[in-house]
Amino acid sequence: MAEALLRHDHGDRCEVFSAGTDPGIPDRLVLQALSKLGIDVTGARSKRLDEFQDSKFDIAVTLCDHAYAVCPIVPGAKTTIHQAFPDPADFGGNDEERSARIRVLIELIRAWLEETFGAGPPSTGPSGPVKFFFGP
Repeated sequence: MAEALLRHDHGDRCEVFSAGTDPGIPDRLVLQALSKLGIDVTGARSKRLDEFQDSKFDIAVTLCDHAYAVCPIVPGAKTTIHQAFPDPADFGGNDEERSARIRVLIELIRAWLEETFGAGPPSTGPSGPVKFFFGP
């Protein structure tokens, strides 16, 4: 979600990537909620952390406590920030109830991204666009 939101809102000023330690199939309700906001989720897929093992990032962000516990410092990142949000995979209920919680979560993440990087990430770092990584 955070990757899609930051790319949509500030993709002209930064590069955004994400991966997980145990990726699965993207949640269809999350993809639907993002699509309803006009965010392109074409080709969205969960990626493994090892796909980025040789990559360098300016800022890495962990968004859930499990990710932070597994990987408190993201290799290849100059700075790692942790901000805990609920995992939509843990949301119970029917599709309507889960969708409502997912919409709230998306707005919380978007608000945090704007508050934290709202002035916009710098357009370039020393070696080009600022590179963000969300995970693991």
